[in-house]
Amino acid sequence: MTGPVRSVSQAFAILRLLADSGALTLSDIARLVGLSPSSCLNLLKTLVAEGAVERDARTKHYRLAQAWQAAEALRDNRAARLADRALPLMVRFAQDAEAAVGLWKVVSRDRIQLAVRAESDAGMRLSLADDQRQPLGGGAAGRAIAAVQDIDEAELARRYAPVRWQAELPFDVYRQQVRDAAVRGFAIDRGFAHRGVSTVAVGLSGVAPGFCLSASVVAGLRSDAEIEALGDELILLRNELILQAA
Repeated sequence: MTGPVRSVSQAFAILRLLADSGALTLSDIARLVGLSPSSCLNLLKTLVAEGAVERDARTKHYRLAQAWQAAEALRDNRAARLADRALPLMVRFAQDAEAAVGLWKVVSRDRIQLAVRAESDAGMRLSLADDQRQPLGGGAAGRAIAAVQDIDEAELARRYAPVRWQAELPFDVYRQQVRDAAVRGFAIDRGFAHRGVSTVAVGLSGVAPGFCLSASVVAGLRSDAEIEALGDELILLRNELILQAA
């Protein structure tokens, strides 16, 4: 029995991405879908020839053709499905770790958005706002996503540039933090994104258009070793979620 045709699956992944995110460049599409630029370009040329996708010659952005924009079946509901599977795991984790836990989704080339959240019932606790957005490069989440996407320095600098940090964070330090996250498996933000808050985050590799789990605690209540341990525990949560989603 044969399996799915890979190129067809990749073409639908592109269509779902454009339906969900709007107009994107070739490099954005290739990175978010997990394709090489040359493979992505060949698929896009085919989709353009078939009338499913349009290319703006001036901006070099690709978007769904008008006739395809109303196709609700293309709307990517993977975020909803992933959130459904993640929520009970996140609730358990939030209670055990006494942390505010979030599942973030890349929604454009510049932004991520909170897809679902969970928090503990501890007396002193943090809370995340529903559907909040932040710059793609911001916080521990932005570093974790950059680490699993293995982006080049130019793209990393582009993501870093618009972020307004609450504590000074030079680009060379930020870049090293992303490299550290790639090695140990999780990123840490100690009050740079939000003063008084420490956050760890892990990216979900291979899941387009990009997802990340984060756990935030009040700064000063955990030692450095405890923050590191929280990151290791978040990796286990990520692995459990991926196993369930398989």
